[in-house]
Amino acid sequence: MSSISPSPFRERQHPLIHRLADTIERVWQQYLDLSPYHLPEDLGYVEGRMEGEKLIIENKCYETPQFRKLHLELAKVGTSLDILHCVMFPRSEYALPMFGADLVGGRTGNISLAIADLSPTNAERQLSSDYQTALNAIPTTQFVQRRAAPEWGDIFSDFCLLVRPGSPAEEDAFHDQVEAYLTVHCERAIATPPTPERKDEILAGQRYYCARQQENDKTRRVLEKAFGEDWADRYITTVLFDVVE
Repeated sequence: MSSISPSPFRERQHPLIHRLADTIERVWQQYLDLSPYHLPEDLGYVEGRMEGEKLIIENKCYETPQFRKLHLELAKVGTSLDILHCVMFPRSEYALPMFGADLVGGRTGNISLAIADLSPTNAERQLSSDYQTALNAIPTTQFVQRRAAPEWGDIFSDFCLLVRPGSPAEEDAFHDQVEAYLTVHCERAIATPPTPERKDEILAGQRYYCARQQENDKTRRVLEKAFGEDWADRYITTVLFDVVE
């Protein structure tokens, strides 16, 4: 099993981002047999400038028998923006949903966007009954500020958590619910037998998920401002949402 080295970079980020990044890696280590996943050398750690402020991106990636890529990205734009982005890409022989989580922290110290989901990739666009049963058993919080899904958000499940935490208590509740989602996902993943006969269906669902995520204009605009259009396109299609052929 690959060990995860601590990241001093996240200590300079919003406390919830720091905490959730640590939790994600802890749960991965607890349940999954991790091996390094190697990104192109120039895309693992990146520095640039955006509107006069320094932009830093740090990526950590792993693979396991069930997942072709586990991706955790942390980014910081000066003192104005902190970002966490995480996606778990199942291997094509495992009929598993896509775990995704994002946090965006602003200059005021508040989290402006917090999202987590287990997005179904089957033809029915529905989570399996075992996932639904497990997720329904997780205690939920009535967040004051729910966020509307974007136009490309048809990939999200009925369990999608899309909120703007308005207090430390709501930040804690979001963290705990994401940890519960991730734990369910890892437990289900290691208990799921491979189904290579469903490979075409699984890949079609993953391609649709990635194609819809690539429509996120906000991500593209930030990257283009800092690094240019060609670099942004390469990063999005190689690191963030690469599609397996």
